[in-house]
Amino acid sequence: MTSHTYTVQRSTLSSRIALTLGAAVLVALVAMPWWATSGNIRWAIELSCYLAIAQMWNLLAGYAGLVSVGQQAFIGLTGYTLFVLAQNFGVNPFLAVPLALVAPALLAVPTYLLLRRLDGPYFSIGTWVVAEAVRLTTTNIDYVNAGAGLTLRVMTNYSQHEREVAFVILCALLLLTTIGGSYLILRSKVGLALTAMRDNPVAAASQGVNVGRMRFLIFVAAAVGTGFAGAIYYMAQLRITPAAGFDPFWASMSIFIIMVGGIGSIEGAIIGALIYFFADRLFGEYGSAYLIVLGLLTLVIALYARGGVWGLIQKLGDHPWFPVRRILIKVEK
Repeated sequence: MTSHTYTVQRSTLSSRIALTLGAAVLVALVAMPWWATSGNIRWAIELSCYLAIAQMWNLLAGYAGLVSVGQQAFIGLTGYTLFVLAQNFGVNPFLAVPLALVAPALLAVPTYLLLRRLDGPYFSIGTWVVAEAVRLTTTNIDYVNAGAGLTLRVMTNYSQHEREVAFVILCALLLLTTIGGSYLILRSKVGLALTAMRDNPVAAASQGVNVGRMRFLIFVAAAVGTGFAGAIYYMAQLRITPAAGFDPFWASMSIFIIMVGGIGSIEGAIIGALIYFFADRLFGEYGSAYLIVLGLLTLVIALYARGGVWGLIQKLGDHPWFPVRRILIKVEK
């Protein structure tokens, strides 16, 4: 008589291929100063920031159920903190990046405590109000040059090659932190709790998941990850103003990327970021007409393909790039 045993499978052929390609991309990214043009490096920095910000929003909305339209508060605040540390206090700008991450964490804690009793659209509006309040406050502070903004003049102390090497290393760390960190979290026991919260927060709470605590931790983590991307982005731009750093564009970009790519999946964030980045390069010159097309595309996806492009791909076969499920496999002995 044949007996059976069971084993739990986590990785798949598609995930092993994806992880190999991901490692190759990170190596190529770090090596870019030695083989790519400065323009391509700037593109890589921008794409990395878009992807990180979108994934943090995906973690918020796709798992914690917190739809924020005010993540630009953390982008602008971290950018300004970096500029002040480097320009006014003489801190090495590249070392100032991790120091600046304290600022979004400090803002995220009272923001969540203030808004945690709000639900749905009220929470979303609350995050936007906080972002606008931070923007208006920054605009009226003479120490940061008010509405005129700041310029990172200390970057002239470094050669172009030194700057490019530092930027690609920071971008690699950014992707490892936001994408890799999200993947590790979702594969852990915390990931099971987040998945339960995503499906039904009331049922998750009845099974012992501390929904409020989980949402608080995810909100703070997303704020720090978003601020990390903002610091790198504006350091590469060498200039920041309240209008740019706290621009609602960051929220609308995140919503587009995740809605089109697929909410609640790391794969969706990657696909959506690539679609947005190349669409922006190809059609951005058309201005308002291009933005209307993006809005209509988001609406169509929301109505007829709620799983996004990744959801459509999954209908052709279950081939995850970042598997977080546990599959029970029967093994004959």
